[in-house]
Amino acid sequence: MEVGGMTAVTTLAESAYETLEDEIHGDVLSPHDEGYDEARTVWNAMIEKYPAVIVRCTGTADVIASVNFAREHDLPIGVKGNGHNVAGNAVCDDGLTIDLSGMTAVRVDPSSQTARVEPGATLADVDHETQAFGLATPLGFVSETGIAGLTLGGGFGYLSRTYGMTADNLRSVDIVTADGNLLHAREDEHSDLFWAIRGGGGNFGIVTSFEFNLYQVGPEVLAGLIIHPADDAHSVVRHWRDYVADVPDELTVWVVVLTAPPAPFIPESHHGEPVVAVLPIYAGEPEEGWSLVEPILEFGDPLGDNVAVRSYAKWQQFFDAANASGSRNYWKSLNFAEFTDEMIDAALEYALSRPTADTKYAMAHMGGAMSRVPVDATAYPHRDTEFLVNVQVRWEDPAQDQECVEWAGESYDALVEYSTEGTYMNFISEDTGQERFAFRENYDRLVEVKTEYDPENLFRLNQNVTPHT
Repeated sequence: MEVGGMTAVTTLAESAYETLEDEIHGDVLSPHDEGYDEARTVWNAMIEKYPAVIVRCTGTADVIASVNFAREHDLPIGVKGNGHNVAGNAVCDDGLTIDLSGMTAVRVDPSSQTARVEPGATLADVDHETQAFGLATPLGFVSETGIAGLTLGGGFGYLSRTYGMTADNLRSVDIVTADGNLLHAREDEHSDLFWAIRGGGGNFGIVTSFEFNLYQVGPEVLAGLIIHPADDAHSVVRHWRDYVADVPDELTVWVVVLTAPPAPFIPESHHGEPVVAVLPIYAGEPEEGWSLVEPILEFGDPLGDNVAVRSYAKWQQFFDAANASGSRNYWKSLNFAEFTDEMIDAALEYALSRPTADTKYAMAHMGGAMSRVPVDATAYPHRDTEFLVNVQVRWEDPAQDQECVEWAGESYDALVEYSTEGTYMNFISEDTGQERFAFRENYDRLVEVKTEYDPENLFRLNQNVTPHT
């Protein structure tokens, strides 16, 4: 059978599809069904996988039935929230993809400042509902990202220095485990499982509902970009490094080396040229932030800026177009406790020689509230991270695959000796094999939880925690 111009996977017996369809309220897609190709497509165009079956769930009952079916038929499981993960673990050859993208409900309780969120919701879905009440929780920085993968990997963004990781603000979950049971996990109920899913990824089950803390944020914040010419990169990054050493938690400032877009605040002569963007966002009262960002607004000889009081929800979507689905992507990321001149020089050697115009070299200042959570409080272990570097290689032509992947690896090798020997799980391009970097000192405890809740390793398409045999 041909699917999408390629040889399709081995399909299940027709009777197996019929049995599954009888138990599922949503759609069950086999390789010959209309909509199958669309459903197996994920954000990263490098990922070409052909599941034996895709279930588009409408609720928890569909998730339970799907997990039971996969276990009974010995099928590997890919879980698709929104398919935005760079490793593409949402889909797999010859397995079952459990597609949660239709489960998008967000229910806000403004009196308790909490939100209950289904796993298919995007960050934009959450922001839209919470900002109606002037509330928010720390999320990522591309609004099309799914809430499920973000949270299970730890989750950080513009509000994390102020309020912590996304996972730090998780109050409870409903989760379907490998035996097909639905459990409610929180600090005082299945506490070991609740600990593990806050940074341990999808190793322990499928979350069908997340409950988050919310905070007063917006609806407007002070945010924007300050654009410098690439020739000034070394001085700009050094100044940024020194500047953020003494800023309040409410202020987050990142630096990105990228190709200048045709934005009106950037001189036309620099459109399409490499530039250094400094990105401040102040999470407190916007007018109070101006004096804090003044030192970076006035530093050097910037080409222009668009720093302004603006909608928080819109700022969360500012980089969506530059991260749209359909391109080829490969990322490499490392965490650092400091960022010395030597490290800056090593980083900029690669940041200023990016292999494609769409490649971005991002340097994030972390710390703040994220660093004040004990290492063993959640599965996410990287509380000593003050700086994070994420190399986001992006291109269109498959003929460039080797060149781009090799360049990313070289840029990683240039910095790894300076790192904490840790990396943010959601930025790992490999589908497995980076567990020790992802989980560090918390790995052995994760093994114990995995052994209790998934002893047969049903949920293994991830940075896998292997249970005891």
